[in-house]
Order: sequence, then C-alpha cells, then structure tokens
Amino acid sequence: MAGAFGFKGCQKIRGPQIRNLLEAKDFFLFDCDGVIWHGENAITGAAKVVSSLIRRGKNVVFVTNNCTRPRENYVHKFYRLGFTDVMLEQIFSSSYCSALYLRDVVKVPGQVFVIGCDGLRRELQEAGIPCVEEADDPDATIYDCALAPDVKAVLVGHDDKLTFLKLAKASCYLKDPECLFLATDNDPWHPLSGGRILPGSGSLTAALEVASGRKATVIGKPSRFMFECISSQFSGVDPAQCLMVGDRLETDMLFGSNCGLDTMLTLTGVSQIEEAQEYRNSDQTTNHSLVPDYVVDTIADFLPAFEELDEQSN
Repeated sequence: MAGAFGFKGCQKIRGPQIRNLLEAKDFFLFDCDGVIWHGENAITGAAKVVSSLIRRGKNVVFVTNNCTRPRENYVHKFYRLGFTDVMLEQIFSSSYCSALYLRDVVKVPGQVFVIGCDGLRRELQEAGIPCVEEADDPDATIYDCALAPDVKAVLVGHDDKLTFLKLAKASCYLKDPECLFLATDNDPWHPLSGGRILPGSGSLTAALEVASGRKATVIGKPSRFMFECISSQFSGVDPAQCLMVGDRLETDMLFGSNCGLDTMLTLTGVSQIEEAQEYRNSDQTTNHSLVPDYVVDTIADFLPAFEELDEQSN
C-alpha cells in the first residue's frame, strides 16, 4: 500500500492532506452504496465531489458488486440523485464484468445457467450470451424437471427468488467438470434500515459450493478482474495514479490492495475505523491487506480541498 505522503496505514486525513492526494491522483474508483448513496438518498456532497473531479480532468469510475440492475439503470439512478455528468462507460458492475468475462475471456461455448435477478440476465443478454430459460412447472422437482443439455457455465448473483430447485439444478450442471462455476461477487450480506440485513450473493454461492463440492471463481471485488476490465477500456491506467474509495474493508480495501491501488475508507457505510485498526494491529499479515491507506468521515471531506485548489488557481 502506498504511503506516498509518509502516512502509516489507516491514517485519518483532512484539509491539506486530501488536497495533496487529489493533486497526486489521476484516476478515482468509487464504490456506490455507502459511499455515493444510501439506497435512494445521495450522500451529502457526493454529487459535487464527483462533478468537481470530472471538471478537473480526473478519470472517475464506479465499481459496484451490486448485480441486480443493468448499467443503463445505474445511469438513470445517478441522474435521479443529482449526478448529472456520469456516463455509462464509467460504470463497472459485477454483472457487466461477469458478462465480459464470459464473452471475452472464457468465450463460453454454450448456455449459462443463472441464479440471479433480471438485471443480471439483461446484462448477459446484451453481451450476446445465451442463458437457460426457466420454464418449469410450478410443481416440478429435481426428480422430474428438465435439464438443459448445453450448459457450460453456472453464474450466481443476488437472487431474491432463489428456490431449492434452482440450487439443485445448478448442482447437477456442476457435476460436469467442464462447466464453469462463477459468482458475480462474494458479499455475505447488505445492511437494511432498522438493523435488518439482506443476504448477499456470497451466501448463495456458499450454499452451492457445499452442494457441488467446488469453489466459485469470483468476478467482482475483491477480484482483480474488475480492474482489468477498467484497464482494458481506459488507456494508460497506472495503478500508482489510482485511488480506490469504498466503505467495506473486506471487499473495497482488499480489492485496492490486490490491484496495487491506494485505498481510502469512508465511514458512511459498513466498516468503521475501529475494525480497520484491529486489522492493522493484527499478527496475521493477510489482514493487513484489509487496512485502508487513508480514512475520511465522508467523501464530502473532499470539498474543502477543492475550494483550496480553486483559491490557488485564482
């Protein structure tokens, strides 16, 4: 991890330190939920931060493990929440990157069985990837249902309509060692209001891993593949010039560490600074990859730094 300004890991920064970081970096990667917005509410000041970075000629991309909506829907959401200068090509979701992996990397030679929402299927279909159509009788069971003959990959994402039959079918397809086993992401859960939680794709993947006796290849954060997707679509991306900003140590910070990026934790989401400090002080060196280089209360802390830069230029 970086220390470009002589800070130790997990350094809470503000003012001039943020300004120096903004000047030093050319490429900013933001997680969305917990960083840019909470559900249908933008984080205060986030839209101004994004527009200020873009106006200064910085590259800004959004990397999200949320696979439930296609990228076009993300563009609409950004616009609805006041982010009026975000374009489709700036959005890298785990569903979009899964489609790229299937189409361009493994060049899947048959159909894909999808455990996931309609948004994931739409992203695959837009990439020209054939998906198994679900057309079972409501009373069908694994004993008598039809199995597609040409399934070459099973892809697991978030599926709020998961059934035992889907899990059983996927397990049957994965008996074939030539059938790929992929997961959009490995997020275990997501916070909901009122202290409730929503099981994430990782919990569904874990069930299928146990049933099949196989391990899934994870496409989204903290896998490097998402960064490879960005590097293939933006020329001259230098990891040393990048800053990954996220709210989750086990995905966002580890993703940055895996890709050789400086990392910043914002405290508006899941992880808090005490957890980061525990990882930093841990005797297990593998935990150190979860420690952010920098910490801010919110990305709105960037705004005073922008004002200082504007004053300097006037």
